[in-house]
Amino acid sequence: MTTHPARPRLQIRLDADAVRLGPLTVRFHRTLRLPDDGRSYPLPPSLGTFPVCRVADFADRVPEAWRANGGVFLPMHQREAMWLSFHGTAFDPVALKIAAGMRNALTGEAWDERLAEDRDQDYIVAPGQPWLDGFNSGEGVIRQFIAMPLGMGYTAEGQLSGEEKFGGIQLLAFPALPGRAAPPPPPQRVYQSSEHSFVDGPYASSPHAASDHQVLHSAAPALGAEMGLAAGGRMEQDIHPDPHGADAWDVSRSARVFVHIVDAGLFARITGLPAPPSPISAKTYTEHGLPWFEEYGDADDIAPSKDLAGLKSVAEKDAEHGFSVQDDGSVDVPADQVKKAGGPAPFSDDVG
Repeated sequence: MTTHPARPRLQIRLDADAVRLGPLTVRFHRTLRLPDDGRSYPLPPSLGTFPVCRVADFADRVPEAWRANGGVFLPMHQREAMWLSFHGTAFDPVALKIAAGMRNALTGEAWDERLAEDRDQDYIVAPGQPWLDGFNSGEGVIRQFIAMPLGMGYTAEGQLSGEEKFGGIQLLAFPALPGRAAPPPPPQRVYQSSEHSFVDGPYASSPHAASDHQVLHSAAPALGAEMGLAAGGRMEQDIHPDPHGADAWDVSRSARVFVHIVDAGLFARITGLPAPPSPISAKTYTEHGLPWFEEYGDADDIAPSKDLAGLKSVAEKDAEHGFSVQDDGSVDVPADQVKKAGGPAPFSDDVG
């Protein structure tokens, strides 16, 4: 790949509930946990975004490993589901590698900082890929991201590597080389948010600004605070091939960030902020006539990962342990509750 070392690296910042890697905005959405019954479900809704905080703002409150990696953290309830949304601009696209516990969410391979050129695509491209709800495990099917504590063997990291020591989510972004994307539009007024702070640590590429957060408690978090992502129910979702080609990305200007996941109750102890409420069930949501979604039109899909297809789900791991704690009864979603999502949108240079 051609590199341009003279150009600045992508800047990383935290803007309210969004992590921004250069022109790419990533948000982390609360959602319904799908029934883990072998059926493939439509796309569940966003129930709002998870709050996100900088590790550096609570350095005396978080596990030592978080301080070493820096980055940001967010709260999840055990067995809660998540999806990621991506927003960028056509004239400044980004290739993004996504890992859970240092295992690639598209291929299952161990984390590395290269872009696949001679193997299956191991990154998404935004704009183009509007969201990712789980691990790439089948033809047009993913296994939902579900939060589980480290040390129990439930996470993808534990099943693929045999140990659970990282947890969280890792993001690595690459900007496009000059001339490899659509030309920019005429200058327009763009309103920038002032509610942001820079992300620091070895999993970031920029200095940080001061924060307004205040630490309200002094007790250290209990063991078991750190969480990772396990595989949940099946969902119909495509992961789109790179339309630009693997040689379109500037590897010299990458930006990376570690997104730690903490138990929702311990998040409140660390930050003094309220923990998010427990999510409602898919059954209750559907019974109230609320919408599910399907992707707009037909789209190509990258190859499924054999390693990720073999992941045991949370329900399957429960069965191994003899647990019966997860209620995953099937849900019949009426056709008139399934709405189109991800259709054509007007061109915009708004990076928010």
